Amino acid sequence: MTDTDALLDAAARVAANSYSPYSQFRVGSAILDSRGEVHVGTNVENASYGLTICAERSAVFGMVAESVSASSESGAGRIIAVAVWVDAPEPVSPCGACRQVLTEFGNPDTEVILGCSAGGRRDVTLGELLPDPFSDLTL
Repeated sequence: MTDTDALLDAAARVAANSYSPYSQFRVGSAILDSRGEVHVGTNVENASYGLTICAERSAVFGMVAESVSASSESGAGRIIAVAVWVDAPEPVSPCGACRQVLTEFGNPDTEVILGCSAGGRRDVTLGELLPDPFSDLTL
């Protein structure tokens, strides 16, 4: 069973490191992988807005990089759960690009915990957020 409160707390803590001078929208994400490791990420904005990276993708990319260097197994673990915390009055779900990236390493039953600074929370699954993801069936 996933400790979703601890995962959401980790996401809230890393949001403090957000680099968001343009939007002032701090986001943190924490991923629990199939190896039991937690990987965190935060949003990093850029004056050329298209170069911005969301917290969720930051956490996924960190998971991939850390799993290769920290394990004799090659490749990344699978996502068991992901928490997304925003400094806002209501929880906010991941953008479409992040949903697709999460799907690459998760599955429809992957837990998604959405929280915010006002204390609101919403628990959903990745399949609810992205019911018909793109997949390369040749893999």
